[in-house]
Amino acid sequence: MFAKVYSCCLQGIEAIPIEVEVDISNGLPAFSIVGLPDSAVREALERVRAAVKNCGYQFPMSRVTVNMAPADVRKEGTGFDLAIAAGLLIASGQLPPIEGKTMIVGELSLDGLVRPVPGILSVADDAGRLGFEQLILPAANLHEAIGWSKLSLQPLSHLKQWPGTSAPLEPTSHQAAQLRFSRSQASPVDYADIRGQKRAKRAMAIAAAGMHNSLLIGPPGTGKTMLATRLPGILPPFDTLESLETTKIYSVANLLHQRGNRLSDRPFRSPHHTISAAGMIGGGSPPKPGEVSLAHGGILFLDELPEFPRTVLELLRQPLEDNQVTISRARATYTYPSRFLLVAAMNPCPCGYAGTESKTRTCRCTVNRLEQYRGKLSGPLLDRIDLHVEVPRLKPDEIKDAAAPLSNADLLAWIETAHQTQRARGQNPAEQWNSRLQGRNFAAACALPHEAEELLQAAYESLGLSMRAHSRIIRIARTIADMEGSESIQFDHFAEALQYRCLDRDLLPT
Repeated sequence: MFAKVYSCCLQGIEAIPIEVEVDISNGLPAFSIVGLPDSAVREALERVRAAVKNCGYQFPMSRVTVNMAPADVRKEGTGFDLAIAAGLLIASGQLPPIEGKTMIVGELSLDGLVRPVPGILSVADDAGRLGFEQLILPAANLHEAIGWSKLSLQPLSHLKQWPGTSAPLEPTSHQAAQLRFSRSQASPVDYADIRGQKRAKRAMAIAAAGMHNSLLIGPPGTGKTMLATRLPGILPPFDTLESLETTKIYSVANLLHQRGNRLSDRPFRSPHHTISAAGMIGGGSPPKPGEVSLAHGGILFLDELPEFPRTVLELLRQPLEDNQVTISRARATYTYPSRFLLVAAMNPCPCGYAGTESKTRTCRCTVNRLEQYRGKLSGPLLDRIDLHVEVPRLKPDEIKDAAAPLSNADLLAWIETAHQTQRARGQNPAEQWNSRLQGRNFAAACALPHEAEELLQAAYESLGLSMRAHSRIIRIARTIADMEGSESIQFDHFAEALQYRCLDRDLLPT
């Protein structure tokens, strides 16, 4: 007796279809799984055996062999339980054969309950593209797949509810589904909460308009964290593709239950500086996405940047360039998207008060301590940060006279103008924002006037700029021009862009 059903395993955020073949033959009673299963899949033998018996079915007193193909793909996790049980019961004639091409995913408890598994959104999306007609999934995961896939979704809460039995659940059609957004589009915080700091707010608007990485530098209490945490309120809204990619990541990480069935707002991730390399980049067994992937499409905020281990910070260099993270294992490679906006904050020195004009707060750091502190940030990492923004301590008269501070609405007036201009250029989605312009699109959009070319050449020679910093300054100037509604980059736009590279100019206070 033989039966074949389909399940899948996850590699990164991609679902790979797996054929689950069950053969029941004469011989001494035995139950074995072949096809490169991990320990969790091998343990399915006992879960399936108990679930089948406790649901009133007969477990075959014969030799049962389960083959999972292709055999060269590592099978990980507990999501194969339901498919193995279904194949066993179909092969033994206790369940009717499945009609149509159907994928089956779910974990079984010992009493037959169908438990949720991570990554259902990826499973539903990829199964539809691979030609499957139906997905049998845990009822607790139904909210993840609704509204994204054209598959017929068959939720199960218990093995006894199998389609064709006495008490099945009704299948859910994708047409009847409605997406549930995670939270309101309205931002609960506003830049109007911050007194003064007009230049820093302007820099945040530039970052949001062109999706430029930013580093905020200033003494304690000047508003660096407030500037960063208000940035999501002025970012462009998600498009469908970005939302799908980010929601897939949260589904694979088993975090989607905290955010609804769709991420409608860009994520804001702020890990503590004690985070490990695996926590930042991803890893574990089986591998899970790290903070750089959970921030995909949104913001990764690193407060107190020099306090992070240098080994962790250096790992950011590759995802900042490639917009993805690849985790290699002996038998598989996992790739997670990681296109995020990096925003970091730091003090100018270990004590935090270098350059502060105060009679009571003066810097106590030695030259060696200062060099050691700033040496934690490598040149290649700083080179990948577009905007170096000074956030100075305000003087008493500046606080008193800070009437009508710039609000989200004020900044959005600039930002929306820039977004409309960038979309009108008709670049492909990967280069929609100025920070991602490449090749011909960069050359066409970022031509400089003669006087700006001369200033750039002088800065390149005197500041020792790299070619990466050279192009990033031009991209910032393009964003400023877009905010001003200018078709071309003017000298003033470029001069302002150059002011946001204080680390290149070594103008940090000492």
